[in-house]
Amino acid sequence: MSHEEKSAAPKPPPQTDPEQRLQRRSLRRRLHAVMEAGRGSGPVGLAFEIFLIVLITANALAVTIESIPAIGNGYRDLFSAFEVVSVAIFTIEYILRIWTAPEDPRYSGGAIKGRLRMMLHPYMLIDLIAIVPAYAAIFMPTVDLRILRLFRLFRLLKIARYSPAVSTLMHVLSSERRALFGTLLLMLCVMSIMAESMYIAEGRVQPTVFGDLPECMYWAIVTLTTVGYGDKVPITGIGKLIAGITAIFGLGLFALPVGIIASGFMGEIHRRDFVVTTAMLSRIPVFANLDTEVLGELMIVLRSQVVTEHMPVVEAGETANAMYFVVSGQAKAEGGARAAILGPGEFFGGDAVLTSQPYDTTIFAHTPMRLLALSRQDMIVLLRKFPKLKRHLERASARIERKIAARNAKEREIAAARSAAAAVE
Repeated sequence: MSHEEKSAAPKPPPQTDPEQRLQRRSLRRRLHAVMEAGRGSGPVGLAFEIFLIVLITANALAVTIESIPAIGNGYRDLFSAFEVVSVAIFTIEYILRIWTAPEDPRYSGGAIKGRLRMMLHPYMLIDLIAIVPAYAAIFMPTVDLRILRLFRLFRLLKIARYSPAVSTLMHVLSSERRALFGTLLLMLCVMSIMAESMYIAEGRVQPTVFGDLPECMYWAIVTLTTVGYGDKVPITGIGKLIAGITAIFGLGLFALPVGIIASGFMGEIHRRDFVVTTAMLSRIPVFANLDTEVLGELMIVLRSQVVTEHMPVVEAGETANAMYFVVSGQAKAEGGARAAILGPGEFFGGDAVLTSQPYDTTIFAHTPMRLLALSRQDMIVLLRKFPKLKRHLERASARIERKIAARNAKEREIAAARSAAAAVE
């Protein structure tokens, strides 16, 4: 072939900017799902989560073992290399989380503004604290290394991101904050009253021990916590009586917050691991007119699922492997503030599963949600066993689609009317 013919040969069309942006968006979305959903995103997310948990734990162990002079001095180079690798991994993770921030509906308001909001999230601040000491040691070599080692232990807080138990405990503390604040006030009141009583009873007898209120308050808090160091002991009869009453109050007062937290924690665990029951199915209209036999089969194959706020449930373009029924909370279709919202009793993903097509819309949790998931494999078995169920689901799915379309049309009309009114003004 001549040079002219080679030049005349058609060349593959170069990728356009929109195509490149679409590919970057797809990669960014996959990374976001892996890092934020963890094990919920599949095997890759599970491997990523386990790797980081092991790395965080290994860092805490390394900081502890390195403090032993014989080991720290003998393996200094090994500890230094491990620190460099760990900081590099944590830094890459931090940067990738910032890069994927627009995939989270909470931070999709703007490329820069949304990322700045995400950087102020408590988990992101913990991630920043985990890597800052390493860079501080480079730029500020005069800083005491013991202080930097202390800050390196803050990396343990990163496990809170991957531990459902820690996040559940934080949620319980937040939801029970009023009751816990009330018990704290009660403890402060009892402490003040008992300290004042001991000051009156023992202040003149033991002026060096109970001669002022701050010393008496120290004694009261130590006695209320049932620690009783024994460094401050009353010698009068009234003082001993006050000490006994204080110790009894302490047993009850400190049992209150423990009971509140334990009760809230167990309640939250039961709510997360809820079991599919007939009462739960009765809340979903699509199951209202089904036979008892069909309901019994559904109770076996349906899987309960809890989705945290703003996490995607299904993504557009993905293979439809399940349909989802909303038990509580709200789901929102991607598309901005006026996108369709699905509430309790509604479902999504049915059309895609019934027609064996990919999901056509990304739907995420608008609020914390409880879902029932019916996998495609289980649905095929059910439809073969109960042919009427397919027609029932198709009719219900059509009603949902018409409802969403009508809702979106109404929202567009409202938006158009507001735009027209703004133009007139």
